[in-house]
Amino acid sequence: MPSASPSASPFALSSGWVIAFVLSFGPTVSNSFARFAYALVLPAMREDLTIDWSQAGTLGTTNALGYLVGALLARVAVNRIGNRRIFAAGMVLTALALLATGLSRDLAVLNALRLLAGIGGAWVFICGGALSGNIFPGEPQRATTTIAIYFAGGGFGLVLCGITLPWLLEVQGAGAWPLAWQAMGGVALLMAVASIAAAWRIEEPGAPQAAAPHDSERPISALRLLPAQAVSYACFGLGYIGYMTFVIAWVRAHDGSTTLVMLLWCALGLATLAAPRLWAGPCERWPGGRPMAAVMTTLATAALLPLVSVSPGVMVLSATLFGASMFSAPSAVSSLIKHALPKPRWGEAMASFTVVFGLSQIAGPAAIGWVADLSGSLWPGLLASGLVLAAGALIALAQRPVR
Repeated sequence: MPSASPSASPFALSSGWVIAFVLSFGPTVSNSFARFAYALVLPAMREDLTIDWSQAGTLGTTNALGYLVGALLARVAVNRIGNRRIFAAGMVLTALALLATGLSRDLAVLNALRLLAGIGGAWVFICGGALSGNIFPGEPQRATTTIAIYFAGGGFGLVLCGITLPWLLEVQGAGAWPLAWQAMGGVALLMAVASIAAAWRIEEPGAPQAAAPHDSERPISALRLLPAQAVSYACFGLGYIGYMTFVIAWVRAHDGSTTLVMLLWCALGLATLAAPRLWAGPCERWPGGRPMAAVMTTLATAALLPLVSVSPGVMVLSATLFGASMFSAPSAVSSLIKHALPKPRWGEAMASFTVVFGLSQIAGPAAIGWVADLSGSLWPGLLASGLVLAAGALIALAQRPVR
């Protein structure tokens, strides 16, 4: 286990950073594969399965519903079962659901598998986030960086999907979408083995500790303690999912090439990888909800740019800004939780915020799909997503520092 001392040896420090990197396979599987890759595969699935926008949006909403169910289960069970066990179960469940998605063409079965992938993905995201802040248990000053590394792991998956999936579907045709899910499932199983091994090298954040002066009192819930941050996070869930579900379909509807799709998705992923360096400082030093407000402002700008122009330059700029901030929203939440609450409550607090996030993101895909079928365009729904993100930025400013 990594050293807990400020005088840790170089080997112990290096081991800790390796663990942080391997643990970041969690968001690669739970977010980049199980949730966001759907945007890349969606045009092919619509063509091959002859589904409308509402049905396509429902597949996204089902995944979001599973995420909510997983967050609720994690919130109830994390203090009894522990973050490591739930993280491991989530990695295995998500990987198997991804693999099975490529083995069926029945819409009901696909929705069920998207639900299971959402449940597992929530377990991974919540419990891995709590574990990532305790990789150096005796050196809390490193927690902001390790948390940022964990959430940036999704960027690796975005780049991997951006390089491979558009090319696969271009060469093999729309009928190759099952192969895309099977490939992601196989890679996810390998990542599950590695990340579970890394998780078992990390001390449980909720391990018994010396009693604090107020441990005997009923603690204030994280949502009551950080209300503006919670509402802003709800705006993030409602707003970001529309962009991430339908931006590729928007590009394709405007005759965007496969090359542009690959560039856009890779720009998104590479920007996500750069996000820890951009946001670790603000998340650690800026008080209250200011980091979240800055993140949400950047996301809103990125989400509205495609409505102005679908030229390659504008689209790549949009993807870069969005990728640079997308995973920094949960990172900002995790950092604020770390400052406001003791370690044993990190997992429960992150689960509570993820319930808020899960509730908010359920409506987005289905609502945009329904509006698109009525209006014949994705434009109204994408506009609403950008405006909700902008509102979340203003609300986050109301969050005061809590210690």
